[in-house]
Amino acid sequence: MATKQESKGKKDKGYDEYFDTVQSRKKLPCTLQELLTSAFSQIPVSSFPKVPGGKVIEIPADMSVSDAVRILSETNILSAPVVDPAANDSKDWRKRYLGIVDYSAIVLWLLQTAEIAAITLSATSAAAAGVGTGAAGAIGALALGATGPLAVAGLTMAAVGAAVVGGVAADRGMGKDAPTAADKLGQDFYKVILYEEPFKSTTVKTILKSYRWVPFVPVSPDSSMLSVMLLLSKYRLRNVPVIEPGNPSIHNFITQSAVIQGLQRCKGRDWFDCIAAHPISDLGLPFMTPDRVVSVRDDELILEGFKKMKDNQIGGLPVMEGATRKIFGNISIRDIRFLLLKPELFTNFRVLTVRDFINTVASATDDNSKIVTPITCQPGSTLSSVIDTLSSRAVHRIYVVSGEHNEVLGVITLRDVISCFITEPPNFFDDYFGFAAQEILSQ
Repeated sequence: MATKQESKGKKDKGYDEYFDTVQSRKKLPCTLQELLTSAFSQIPVSSFPKVPGGKVIEIPADMSVSDAVRILSETNILSAPVVDPAANDSKDWRKRYLGIVDYSAIVLWLLQTAEIAAITLSATSAAAAGVGTGAAGAIGALALGATGPLAVAGLTMAAVGAAVVGGVAADRGMGKDAPTAADKLGQDFYKVILYEEPFKSTTVKTILKSYRWVPFVPVSPDSSMLSVMLLLSKYRLRNVPVIEPGNPSIHNFITQSAVIQGLQRCKGRDWFDCIAAHPISDLGLPFMTPDRVVSVRDDELILEGFKKMKDNQIGGLPVMEGATRKIFGNISIRDIRFLLLKPELFTNFRVLTVRDFINTVASATDDNSKIVTPITCQPGSTLSSVIDTLSSRAVHRIYVVSGEHNEVLGVITLRDVISCFITEPPNFFDDYFGFAAQEILSQ
């Protein structure tokens, strides 16, 4: 097993390898890159626009998972800082904030818990049909093993069984295995997941570090935008909190998307046009080769698509037509909300293919262009046009395609675009962020 120090070294090396690749592939004059880096280092974070509404949405650590899902969905945000209610009066942000909860982390937990609920429901139904509780418990233990996701969440088989048997599952037969139970439970199963105990009262704090935990690395208003852009590109953060010295509350919350929108507003300025007018191939984009693009086929199950995102720690996938490289559509981790907010989709999620999922979402929503129409560009597209698409469509990635069949060559992410505009001065990270931030990023 790798030691903590070895894991830290591997992560640091991964940051450097990515950024070194970016810098080596950019066909831009060194003087231009140095001038831009110097300029961004002199722009204070305080000059960056505030979040919409001017107030950063925070999630209390003791909030229920179902309430957190509702807030993130209704406000259309993917992540939020988690505040410890017990440290409300603390002036130290390290005590006040526990981390950043990612929307996908919550939903992945819910889906895994849903699967276990189906297993337990089958077992509980067996008991209701006359099979002893000992046998039902054995079925559950056999299906789960000793260390399932419920153990991580602090839930027990008995608690789930109690939730299910409370008027929901008494009339179910014992002949259902777990997959069949999950397929056929309908509205009752949906209610169990979000509105029954123990799911309803499970807190955000319980799952915060168990599923895709996001580091909390704040900057101050007088920090430079270069530091923020490096954190959002080289160091793989998706958002950076801004905290005023002496005031532990979050002053602003800068995301990758917000930086891309800020870059788009710079169109017409010489420095921006000089870089953005280049075709993406001149900037070495896409940085990822075709064989490394993670995708999903349109005839695969939608859960397989979301599982691939989880396993590969990525936020979206191109959907291919069968075994070809022709792109059919896009799915992202945020699309998983439809499984929760649209019960008619959620009730048969185990047999739902990616194509059926996309078609159903398209017919059930007004804004379906992000999921139905493939979001693509060509190798000859300019960086400016890519930024326009990412910003105007409010998406996190665009797929590079070629040929009459639109075969996928690679993917360009927000991280990649931000990386095109900056370099990292020698020893900048060590001098600017210090040891504490290095430790957080290396966890």
